[in-house]
Amino acid sequence: MATLIVAKDSSPIEDAENIKKACKGLGTDETTLISILAHRDVAQRKLVRQAYEQIYQEDLIQQLKSELSGSFERAICDWTMDPAERDAAFIKEELKKETPDYKVIIEIACTRTSEEFLVVKRSYQYLYKHSLEEDVASKTTGDIRRLLVAVISTYRYDGDESDETLAHLEANVLHTVIEKKAFNDDEMLRILCTRSKRQLCATFSTFRNMYGTTITKGLSVASIDEYMVALHTTIRCIKNPRRYLTKVLCHALSDLIAEEHALSRVIITRAEKDLNEIDDIYFKRNGVTLHDSLAKKTSGNYKNFLLALLGNDCV
Repeated sequence: MATLIVAKDSSPIEDAENIKKACKGLGTDETTLISILAHRDVAQRKLVRQAYEQIYQEDLIQQLKSELSGSFERAICDWTMDPAERDAAFIKEELKKETPDYKVIIEIACTRTSEEFLVVKRSYQYLYKHSLEEDVASKTTGDIRRLLVAVISTYRYDGDESDETLAHLEANVLHTVIEKKAFNDDEMLRILCTRSKRQLCATFSTFRNMYGTTITKGLSVASIDEYMVALHTTIRCIKNPRRYLTKVLCHALSDLIAEEHALSRVIITRAEKDLNEIDDIYFKRNGVTLHDSLAKKTSGNYKNFLLALLGNDCV
């Protein structure tokens, strides 16, 4: 369930005009920006951006970037972007780094639906004039390349059906591969990167019932290198994406200097989807709400904006 509190009957033209007023003068009225943008859903934000460009012949995001700074600027600009454009930008940012965090790419690929991720790849190609597969393959080598290219290339069936016989068969296959410590085996990649998420969850459940341990614990006997981290991340994002994203939030809040972008990314991308359920998991794990952790660890307009996306202010 979403945490976003959406203002009804808003006017894109009035929103655009009020945003412009907030940006005029010596200082920017950040409170007004939050009161508007943090309470508009994706369709409303798109209309506001279009209205702003039509009225002022300026891109709203570029205007926000020129007026704001720091974590708040980045967060509110990311929020205002089209979701597919935003995900494409998140991925491109990682690929530009000397040492990319491939977990971010896997997170986006495996926690979006097949249709959503297809649009992300189209946006990436439009924005950067390369295919995502091309850029990932050129940035990686060996087993990590095989895994990542397979993950981003797949178009999974998104239905609710699963085949218990197939789950039993492929749980056996995965167990054999793990027993041999052949973690880069073609069969491992074939199963993880072609089966639907519902089918894989059935396979993971069967694996646990048959062998008395989870598949991730089975993989934990191996030394942790870049490939194994990526493999674990792929399985966790497919098996229980909300639990995985909760761990991302926990890690970010424990090291905000290094992981502030991860904190923003999860809240911004899930506020209109299932951030309420993620918050519940966070509370069960930590004994404190995500709201209270955010209020304690963040500050200023950045804090106010994220709390608004969590549904903790008034429209």
